[in-house]
Amino acid sequence: MIRSFLLAAFVLMIADGYPQPKAQTIRLDPVASLDVDLNRPMNGLSMPAEVDLDGITTLPDSVLELWKVVTGDKTFSINCQIEHGEHRVLHWMVDAPSMPAMRTIRYELYRRPPSQNTSNYDSVRAFAGNGELTISHDGHPLLQYVYKTVYPPAGIDTAYKRSGFIHPLWSPNGQVLTRIQAPDHYHHYGIWNPWTHVLYKGDTVDFWNLKERKGTVRFANFASIVSGPVFAQYQTVHQHVAFKKDGDEEVVMNELQTVRVYQPSEDHYLFDLTIQLNCATAAPVTLLAYRYGGVGWRATEEWNKDNSEVLTSEGNTRTSADGAKARWCIVQGAVSGDYAGAEMISYPGNYNYPEPLRVWPIDQNGRGDMYANFSPTKDIDWRLLPGHNYVLRYRWVVFNGHFTKEKAESAWSYYSKPPKVTVAIRH
Repeated sequence: MIRSFLLAAFVLMIADGYPQPKAQTIRLDPVASLDVDLNRPMNGLSMPAEVDLDGITTLPDSVLELWKVVTGDKTFSINCQIEHGEHRVLHWMVDAPSMPAMRTIRYELYRRPPSQNTSNYDSVRAFAGNGELTISHDGHPLLQYVYKTVYPPAGIDTAYKRSGFIHPLWSPNGQVLTRIQAPDHYHHYGIWNPWTHVLYKGDTVDFWNLKERKGTVRFANFASIVSGPVFAQYQTVHQHVAFKKDGDEEVVMNELQTVRVYQPSEDHYLFDLTIQLNCATAAPVTLLAYRYGGVGWRATEEWNKDNSEVLTSEGNTRTSADGAKARWCIVQGAVSGDYAGAEMISYPGNYNYPEPLRVWPIDQNGRGDMYANFSPTKDIDWRLLPGHNYVLRYRWVVFNGHFTKEKAESAWSYYSKPPKVTVAIRH
């Protein structure tokens, strides 16, 4: 017979907008045991785990709690979040075990009576206002998405205006890792996703180099905005717009961009960037081979050849990374009295994987300014047909401190093949 448990726990209550611990005795009925298989090194990183909740139980979200088993009967409640789609998916973060030899971590899913329901605290929040959506954790900003149109500085050609980009991207300690509208490239916008050489209806369109006045990418609307205890997320629709010679405009591609930012650990956090492209008309679109295009990252102006570095999965550095293919790429350096950076990871299902890189040369602008991007069409065309969706997925690990190749490889491993969760039903 399955027994119920009476647990004295500190339950997170909300008072005056802030979490307040409150001692409370909770009756919990076991629902399922969830064993997470850690058969690869985590190297101190935290990774998301998920499981199909509807395959376990049809109990309502409001009565479910997730607890982590430490040793024996010692457990404690952890943050979990339920995502609603075709099926409910339960999400939580798995911290690297204190003992590296540990290969399995057990979690227990419990049911509590509705009368003992507790408030959920959304520590990872997405807030939109004044043309900017900011994702923060406990009040500390992590990432900002700009959906208003931003114009260049006074006196600069207004063709450089743009919406729909990420800036700033903050490190866990608050250093800014992105830059927009640099005088050498006013069309650079933090982290953004245009294509440079696009064949459409017999003409070549350039959505990247705004000064050419051939095209641009615009924010259209939000599909959804989500906050939660494990992640915050926004889904936004971008329109890739061609400027015609007669002065008219035409939407060539619709893009659904999803950005999910996970609950941070002390020195790092993850965000997933998913891009879904779809032809906006009955005409096909060909992303022609070109040396750059796709998700670009214009890095902080504080970085140069003397205080920053690049390392890829294939062992290439700043001097050899450009044009090389990679599963992941680290860019890091000294910034604002600290050391920080990010690892960009490409998903194995992406077009032309492992993807070619565009990395600026070490003498860029005479200083060695930093720019990097995965460019799947750097060496091959990509033809998009009407009536089909085309998806690119990336994960970013944003960190403070020096990031090693071992950490980078662990992050790629758990992104390319998420941890296996073995479920034992207990009710």
